[in-house]
Amino acid sequence: MSRELGTERELQATKAVIGELAKHLDVNICLELWDGTIIPLGQGAQEEIRFVIASANVLRRLLRQPSLISVAELYATGDLDVVGANPVDAMRHVDHLQFLALPRKVNKARMLKMALPILLKSYSVSSFVKRFTKEAGVTPNSGRNDKEMIGFHYDLSNEFYSLFLDKEMVYSSAYFPTPDSSLDEAQLYKLDLICRKLRLAPGDKLFDPGCGWGGLLCHAARHYGVEAYGTTLSEEQFAHVKAKVATMGLGDRVKVELRDCRSLADDQIFDKIAQVEMIEHVGIANHQDFYKYLRKHMRPRGVYFGQASFRRNTARPEDFPRLTPYMQFIIKYIFPGGELDHIGMTTGVLEQAGFEVHEVEAVREHFGYTTEHWVRRLYDRREEGAALVGMPQTRIWLLYLSLCALSFHRGALNAFQVIATNRRSGASGIGFDRTTVYGGARRVDADDARANMLKSA
Repeated sequence: MSRELGTERELQATKAVIGELAKHLDVNICLELWDGTIIPLGQGAQEEIRFVIASANVLRRLLRQPSLISVAELYATGDLDVVGANPVDAMRHVDHLQFLALPRKVNKARMLKMALPILLKSYSVSSFVKRFTKEAGVTPNSGRNDKEMIGFHYDLSNEFYSLFLDKEMVYSSAYFPTPDSSLDEAQLYKLDLICRKLRLAPGDKLFDPGCGWGGLLCHAARHYGVEAYGTTLSEEQFAHVKAKVATMGLGDRVKVELRDCRSLADDQIFDKIAQVEMIEHVGIANHQDFYKYLRKHMRPRGVYFGQASFRRNTARPEDFPRLTPYMQFIIKYIFPGGELDHIGMTTGVLEQAGFEVHEVEAVREHFGYTTEHWVRRLYDRREEGAALVGMPQTRIWLLYLSLCALSFHRGALNAFQVIATNRRSGASGIGFDRTTVYGGARRVDADDARANMLKSA
């Protein structure tokens, strides 16, 4: 946190600037300055939840570099804080579009004159925030190091992720049977839904590329009797899955390897493939080759399940590749090399790669609930997070998850589940009643699954 609070002139200038900006805002929140002054940012704004500015350096930086990156770094170091609520609840009171419209509403010459005592000094930048500084690269053949980027995100520590994930350590959108279902209930429901959508049957060979902490692998093997194989590039995830499989006694049905999922032996063929929120790491330029690769390792009419986050499409195709401020923040601090396509792009590329698309289900609001649960859980255990990865990193994650929650709730981001098959002429094998029984897939207990597998052998 900045030690230099600012001179009296800077304090008065800050009050004048914030007061002028507040005339053009109507948000239900207040701003607290370092001397204790509280300034409402809207008519009747409540004081219980407040944004707190720790020094003149905060406004100095925001005036010179007004960006989400600036807000993120200031929040991470505590120079910009929220009191009275967790970040997602606080930001619900803020319409960010009002802030984006400010440059068109304020008198710039008047603002410059008021802010001059603040702008005379340069702002300082903290070095305590972990960021990814390398170029991601477009393809694996052009310097894209996926293992390094995956490690940046997932190898923080398994203990850190356990602070906010469910008991099964599922790091993807849950599926809530009801809005008041618990996170643990919703994640188990989602795992079971994936198995049913895949029409899993005892003896099926299931591939989970980017298998995370092994929740789906173990659930499918235990309850649907499949032979499950997963890959990950994360050292931390790999260690966790190996230990989990051993503890559950699933070593004869679940195998996980620390390797790139694109390095399978040519003769490894699967009946079903589940790709759960890992395509975001692949890079849009690599999507078509990646789906072709998956299809090469599927039997004819093998079933593919995909779940991912998506951006909205743009009116002009040439505008879509432009990085939004949100995505610039994400790739710098959270997901280096990450990219989100739109749902039309995904279904189109799947068809180009030789798949037949059967089902597309929007799960945006489920992801909003999921990320909101993650925020609340991490916020309640933020001191434990700080002990594991440092407070700046913990606060960056709180901001990231809060922005995700609001983006899904407001529809700025979307999420979909997609079912496709390895296309062949003739019947798809999917069946007709897909909204209830998903082709007759049913859970089996572990003993039944083992017995069926021995019979088939």
